Amino acid sequence: MEPSAIVRQVQDAGVQLITFFYCDNGGIIRGKATHAARLAGRLNSGIGLTVAMQAMSDMDRLQLVEGMGPVGEVRLMPAPDTFTILPYAPQRALMLADLMTTARQPWAACPRDFLKRMLARAAAQGLTIQAAMEPEWYLARPAGDGFAPLDETLDNHSVGYTMAQDVIDDVVAALEAQGLRVEQYYPELGHGQQELSITHADALRAADNHIIYRETVRNVAWRHGLYASFAPKPFPDQAGSGNHIHFSAWDNDGRVNLFFDPDDAHNLSQLAYHFIGGIMEHIAGLVALTCPSMNSYRRLSPGSWSTAFACYGPDNREAALRIPSLFWGSEMASTNLEFRPSDSSANPYVALAGLIAAGLDGVERSLQPSPDQRIAVDPARLSPDELARRGIRRLPTSLPEAIHALETDATLTAAMGPALANSYLTIRRADWELFSQHDAAYEVRHHFYKY
Repeated sequence: MEPSAIVRQVQDAGVQLITFFYCDNGGIIRGKATHAARLAGRLNSGIGLTVAMQAMSDMDRLQLVEGMGPVGEVRLMPAPDTFTILPYAPQRALMLADLMTTARQPWAACPRDFLKRMLARAAAQGLTIQAAMEPEWYLARPAGDGFAPLDETLDNHSVGYTMAQDVIDDVVAALEAQGLRVEQYYPELGHGQQELSITHADALRAADNHIIYRETVRNVAWRHGLYASFAPKPFPDQAGSGNHIHFSAWDNDGRVNLFFDPDDAHNLSQLAYHFIGGIMEHIAGLVALTCPSMNSYRRLSPGSWSTAFACYGPDNREAALRIPSLFWGSEMASTNLEFRPSDSSANPYVALAGLIAAGLDGVERSLQPSPDQRIAVDPARLSPDELARRGIRRLPTSLPEAIHALETDATLTAAMGPALANSYLTIRRADWELFSQHDAAYEVRHHFYKY
């Protein structure tokens, strides 16, 4: 969309504030707003932001990261094609922003630019990555010093539809009004837990959509007097909430799904198998990008539908990488892979970029996944000896373990670049140091409303 068209829409709709949002190293959505009268200028100059924000921990404690202190500034530069007037707050609008230097260059610590760089790397190999994020989340009411689930219904329970229908109907309407097409919805396993998916898009747009999605759900819930939490484990006694990443690689025209091969037993091409091989190779470090919060590791446990083991398999929802069955009549178009150890405490740009970096390493090195890691059972049911024989490793069981795996994975850290990798790892260590000194209630409370 042209800047002049954006300004005209803002004027015609009576919008007052337009927020330039970004997602930080802690997976927290932050931003600054400009008044409509200043929008034309801000579309060209951006809004100033201290470089310190990429060194700010989840609890707003500034960490020591070289080049990210009180001196220095970057610009929040909005992406015009992300402009949307907010249906739940019609006097406001949002745009997703890149972090740019004052010399108008991408800042090396910008998460959105990390994804752009990985997509450019894929495009150089003739690949266009499409993706969709499939988040789960809870609706809750304030209760004493904490929160209580909206209901106590069962998984897919018709009563769950009834209890949440007013909120969900408004969420669907708000998403559709912003151009996010809803695919399916159902009440999930946990009390008050929901799953509502939107259609896939080019990978950058898919990550942008996830930010808009989270903002929409939270704001619509708030207008109903409720809280929506995307935290991985907001209720310790209930099911965890994931954010599964579906992805596929197409030709540069976006017409042919290069993951599809009708002659393969699982309908996957050699390209898809190379992606699986790369992801299996880097999965331990990758988890630090896709399950990056302290709260994430309350969810990643065996037998809890959260994929605690490094394996893959057809329609295996306890495998880290699921090969979904295809839809009749659209076999080529529906071919994709689903990465399951992922949640919404992740920065979607970082998570998706890391996944692509791992997959492209598999492509570039012609890696093949081990047949022994392909299983058609819950890996938690295999004996320790059988798991070891098949090379099926446990995913990291704690944030420090995941951090260590990432910092020793030269492929992933090189893809991120020193500035982003250093600031990201510093923030994650700070989170561990803080939350490890407190009990579970403190951790849950401070994760509940951040995500």
